[in-house]
Order: sequence, then structure tokens, then C-alpha cells
Amino acid sequence: MKQGEKKIKCVVWDLDNTLWDGTLLEGDQLSLKENAVNIIKTLDGRGILNSIASKNEYNLAMDKLKNFGLDSYFLYPQINWNAKHFSVKQIAESINIGADSLAFIDDQEFELDEVRHSLPEVCCINSENMDDILQMPEMNPRFITQDSRIRRQMYQSDIKRKEIEDNFEGPQQDFLASLAMKFTILNATENDLQRAEELTIRTHQLNTTGYTYSYEELRDFINSDKHLLLISSLDDKYGTYGKIGLSLIEKNEEFWNIKLLLMSCRVMSRGVGNVMITHIMSMAKTQKVRLLAELIPTEKNRMMYMTYKFSGFKEIKNDGKIITFENELTNIPKISSYIALEAGIDLNI
Repeated sequence: MKQGEKKIKCVVWDLDNTLWDGTLLEGDQLSLKENAVNIIKTLDGRGILNSIASKNEYNLAMDKLKNFGLDSYFLYPQINWNAKHFSVKQIAESINIGADSLAFIDDQEFELDEVRHSLPEVCCINSENMDDILQMPEMNPRFITQDSRIRRQMYQSDIKRKEIEDNFEGPQQDFLASLAMKFTILNATENDLQRAEELTIRTHQLNTTGYTYSYEELRDFINSDKHLLLISSLDDKYGTYGKIGLSLIEKNEEFWNIKLLLMSCRVMSRGVGNVMITHIMSMAKTQKVRLLAELIPTEKNRMMYMTYKFSGFKEIKNDGKIITFENELTNIPKISSYIALEAGIDLNI
């Protein structure tokens, strides 16, 4: 168990003389940079997203990307005349990831400096060094999971859902009900451990401790009679969100202690953030044990503190690093009626 290591979640590309040779608006005969397509497709296959921050005319640039067969690889492309740091920040906000999870590639050193100045946490790369990208440790996840392979497609499904939501007439509750969401909670198995490790590495905002657990550590937990490792997934009528949540519970005869609770930021707007914690509360009450939970406050996980507070947890200890909560289990919240919960948990595993 250790603090999270930096991994790049999205690579943001400039276009002129970066992705391709030549300048679009000057009418140049454009040709893709050697190896650029391979880099984009390899990153995509690793579960690393791609986007664009380019000073250009949007429609012309997108038409050219379509001609090259690359338009579908870029999420939330920012093709406009804004400062590059503004475009990069907009991409991070649209994907709902931290700027420290982004890499930015440009051929102009002054553009790179502008982003470095405003967003020092972004990894800035001169396009001259493009061929080194695939070897960078930050670009190489330890495992490539099924969720990794379809990550872009899942984000694209989210974009379609958002378009439908924006055009939906009626309360948000009615829209969420229309999605026919199914939230599944199961004991993690060995087949889940690569994704479970990936979740601990990639999830920072909705993460109670910020710790990462290796495949080997997680395997020890699923084989331990003193621990319960739960993994959750979410599906709706438009498709799957994949495996999006993880919880590690330390079991004792008199109490359970939630050592880790995390949820992918992609499902933040779906109103499912309290489903896992609510179900754990119900299980603890059925087992007639006290329920504790740990949280290590960070700059990013304030929402998890509030999740515990809104779920009725009270602070019983704070040593300056770890906050320990307890829930008296007297008032367990109800899971929203628009979410179908499917839980198949064996407490004796």
C-alpha cells in the first residue's frame, strides 16, 4: 500500500506542425507526422484518452481529422483561438480529471511555456520528442484491462447521454429514472484484480485515502477471512460504465472498518455515489457490528469527506493524518428509487 503514483489519463495534441506537418489555414499540403497515428492508437488501446488544443478554425480542422480517419479518437477537442492553457483546462474539466493527469504536446516552446506557467502540474512535451511518448513510465499502465480497452467508447457514450440529458424536458430525477440504471456490487475475484489495481491508481477525487494497492496486495485481501473486497459496476440502457467502484473492509468480530472507498468520477453526475456506502451500512447492521471508516484528507477528496458526513458518519478520532468515523447505523439512507441494486456478496469468502 502506497500513495498514488502519477499516471497520464489524457494526451492533448496541438495540430499544426505537431500532429501533422504544415499549417491548415495557410493552405499547406498537410501530412500526418510519422508515427503520430501509431502513438494515438497505442495510447487509446492502453486506455489513455486523446484530445486537442489547437488555434484553428473548428470545422476546417475537424474535416481534416475526419479525412485522416482520426476524428473519433479525440474527446472534447478545443479548436478555437483561446490561450492553450484555457483549452487544456477545459479538457480536464470536461473529462472530469485533474490537470496533473494531462500531457500536452506542441511544437511551439512559447505555447508549452504558457501552459507550464498557468498549469504547472501538466506534463508538457515538445513535439520533437514525440517518439519517446510511448516509452514514458507515465504512459504505461501496469495492466491493460477490459475497461481500459473501451475507455474512449465509454466516454463517448457519456457524451451522448449528456446531449440527451440537455434536451430532456423535465426534472433531473425523471431523466435519471429514464436511464434504467443497474448498480451491481459483488465480491472481487481474481479476474477483477487488474481493474481493481487500476482503480486505486487512477481514482483521486472520489477516494477516501489516496492509497494504491498492488495486484498482489489485493489478491491477499480476497484470500483473507479478515477482509472484504467489493467491486461495483454500473450499467444503463445506453451501455456499461464498466467497473467503477471499490471498497476494502477490515472485518473484526465487533466492528468493521472501511479502509478504502472509491468511485470513478465518470459516474459522479448519476446520483450513485452513496449506493456502495449505504449497502455496506445495511450489511453491518445485519451482522450486528459497529461500522468505522477511515479517511485521509487530501486536496482532491473533500467530496468523500462530505459523503461520509451526509451518510451519518461522525468523527471519533483525528490524529492529524487519518480521520476515523463511526456510523451508529440508526438511520440508514434509502437508495434512490431510480437505481436497481443487485448485490451478490458472500461474507464468508
